[in-house]
Amino acid sequence: MSLTEKDVTYVARLARLALTEAERFKYLGQLERILDHIKILSKYDTQNIPATTHVIPLSNVWREDVAVPFLDTPSILANAPDREEVYFKVKKVIE
Repeated sequence: MSLTEKDVTYVARLARLALTEAERFKYLGQLERILDHIKILSKYDTQNIPATTHVIPLSNVWREDVAVPFLDTPSILANAPDREEVYFKVKKVIE
């Protein structure tokens, strides 16, 4: 299967990228090389290979989720497009 500029334009639209003509041509070649590499990899049997998410073992790096009061409410509300007293005002989302 050979890629076309139409394919690159479609993928760019899905990614919400605005590409110039030169970029479309450049990415066409890059995507073809990526797909060629995947074709090479697809020749190997990977049925008995365990799935991994990362090559280096990682432990949980998240901090404990603890609620803390925030004392500077006006600075947060300064970014709100609309507010009512000390609350963000948003459109109704329940139909």
